[in-house]
Amino acid sequence: MKTVFSAILCLGLSSVALATSPAVAQTAKQAPPPLEAYGELPDIEDVSLSPNGRIALLGKVNGKRMVLMLDENRKPMNYALVGDIKVRSIGWAGEDIVIVQRTDTQELGDRFIADQAEFSNSMLVPVDSSKPVSTVFADNRDILNANYGSYGQRLIDARWYGYYAGLPMKRAQSGNSYYDGDPIALYRVDLAKNKAERIASGATNRGNRDWEIQADGSIGAYLDYFRQDHRWVLRNGSDKQLATDYTSDDGWASLAGFTRDGTGVVVAITDDDNDVEWFSVPLQGGSTTKLFDDVDGTVDTVYTDRYSRRMIGYALEDAPDEPIFFDEERQDAVRKVIQGFDAQNGKIVGWTPDRTKMLVTTNGNFDSGTWLMVDTTAGSTFQIGLERPAISPGLVGPISTFTYTAGDGLEIDAILTLPPGREAKDLPLVMLPHGGPQAHDEEGFDWWAQAFASRGYAVLQPNFRGSTDKDQAFVDKGNGEWGKKMQTDLSDGIDALAEKGIVDPSRACIVGASYGGYAAMAGITLQKDVYRCAVAVAGVSDLKRMVSREYNEGGSRSLRDFREETIGPRSEMDSISPAKLADQASAPILLIHGKDDTVVPYEQSTIMADKLKDAGKPYELVTLEGEDHWLSLSSTRLKMLAEAVRFVEKYNPAD
Repeated sequence: MKTVFSAILCLGLSSVALATSPAVAQTAKQAPPPLEAYGELPDIEDVSLSPNGRIALLGKVNGKRMVLMLDENRKPMNYALVGDIKVRSIGWAGEDIVIVQRTDTQELGDRFIADQAEFSNSMLVPVDSSKPVSTVFADNRDILNANYGSYGQRLIDARWYGYYAGLPMKRAQSGNSYYDGDPIALYRVDLAKNKAERIASGATNRGNRDWEIQADGSIGAYLDYFRQDHRWVLRNGSDKQLATDYTSDDGWASLAGFTRDGTGVVVAITDDDNDVEWFSVPLQGGSTTKLFDDVDGTVDTVYTDRYSRRMIGYALEDAPDEPIFFDEERQDAVRKVIQGFDAQNGKIVGWTPDRTKMLVTTNGNFDSGTWLMVDTTAGSTFQIGLERPAISPGLVGPISTFTYTAGDGLEIDAILTLPPGREAKDLPLVMLPHGGPQAHDEEGFDWWAQAFASRGYAVLQPNFRGSTDKDQAFVDKGNGEWGKKMQTDLSDGIDALAEKGIVDPSRACIVGASYGGYAAMAGITLQKDVYRCAVAVAGVSDLKRMVSREYNEGGSRSLRDFREETIGPRSEMDSISPAKLADQASAPILLIHGKDDTVVPYEQSTIMADKLKDAGKPYELVTLEGEDHWLSLSSTRLKMLAEAVRFVEKYNPAD
């Protein structure tokens, strides 16, 4: 373990005071870091705490990507190299096993409607280095080697068990396994032995089943949701029906844990606008009660105990990063932590079950990302490490909120990132609209924005109409405005910055991914002479084809209706599809797309490339082999960034 001990020193782990770090002045003459510092996955991607405060860390140590485990005294116990696999999360089962959740993109073959799908697996990494790493279901030929949901871990008779949904397989006479149409079932897995036992069947009649597991490992309740008629049915572990009702057409019903005293189960009902209402239903039967009526604000998230699934707190829609616990003593400690890191854009991202130790991340001005552990009992803070140590405080571009008025008078908030050490005057601009589009950007270190800022560009990330940074009415203003007001909301930001003298409006490019990729294509086809160039990553170019494909691959009619409500009528989609308007492209465009994208198919970029080629318009197409929609791989994410920066610098040089 000597190499691991030396690696810990490289991470810069050290005790630090709870007080905020002193401000560091930006240095104008410092050379920018290499693009690798921005484009590669950060040195720390995720951290998890065990019940006793042991640390599991996903990140790079001495250049090798691994899951590293430290004991309560922060001494290394074991590690597992993970290379370039797509890790989605890490978490502890007790004190001796770390569960690594990963996904893989796989080809489905001719029997399936879709070409590809993303499959999830759970890797079990023991603290004891003499024991092997294994994968749930991997050695069981009666279950597909993938899990379809995780329902937590429970300690039963001194053994840890994990609960996973899996797809039952049949054995052919040849010995090969095949899928025969059985619904997803629930399995209990002995985590030490990695041995699975089927404990419940799944829903029939095309329903989706959701389970809640009691602290003793028994099934407390399960809910079946039937998408075809929007009906849900709730039963307890003894199969007694507790409640049934209907959701709205685009709604959903799911379980969210048990009540505080454990006598009831919590049901979350999501409506067409993605708003959630919370209800409790007694496990032995009785009337349904709406929760949080006495709370001032809209409850967005419910927190539950890790091992009993009883409610311990919640978070409000207006403050999603500020957990509110029912235990007043713990809530007082949380409040102090939030206040202590407020100036550093601090967020509580995890805690031990007793909430005496908390994980905090900070990032923003002078901070490219820091992970810390706060011990509320001892009143101390320990710095776990830095996400991007190559980007020193003085090299972080200034971040602020820039507010302006759209052409029709609507107020738009945008995140403005400026080049470090450079006067904010007549700068070249990179317009960087977010994906979604029902999402939003907020103040903080954004690796993509900071990469462009480090090369001398101002970067604007508008929360255009349809974004989620304000109320539902603001979200609804985006309905039917793809390629229209959602698009001009972006270019109105250029005019506002130009009026302040911050940017030169004739030196702007537009760059984006997913919906932002669509906006980049639309910026040079639906608009004219606004941008010098465009970079579209995993963007949608043919809206009608995209919506039809979703429906043909199993999407519901309500999903298709939702697309028509938000994008616009199907009859008008061609008029706002960049691929249909390729002959009007007014600037060069770079198309970048992951070959394994299961959200926006790779063909959306090849269609646009073919149309641009036919029209004799300048374009480039870069294929990211093995990459998905989320730029999960370090090497291909860096390739995307390098190509995007190269293209923008070619057509819109900063100097």
